[in-house]
Amino acid sequence: MLATGAGIVLLGTMEFSIREHLSGYRSHTILLAFLPTVMFHTAGVLLLAQVLGVSTAPSVIAPLVLDLPVFAFLFRLLRARYLDARRERAFAGRR
Repeated sequence: MLATGAGIVLLGTMEFSIREHLSGYRSHTILLAFLPTVMFHTAGVLLLAQVLGVSTAPSVIAPLVLDLPVFAFLFRLLRARYLDARRERAFAGRR
């Protein structure tokens, strides 16, 4: 029950953050890039631990090599989208 509640709060927070970010109101770039990176890391850990039978420490550390490029890619993409939306918002306000 606690995990379900936490999941619902996470979904609500993400939805609100995405709307604010894409409208150019507030930048939530780090949060929006971090959560998919965490999901990617978790999938990598589970894959290494379950399918390949790797012990716990290497299965947690090995996906970190890919986490930084994933985060950097998402950060740049989301930041560019926010700046575009911010310019559109500022231009619409001047009319």
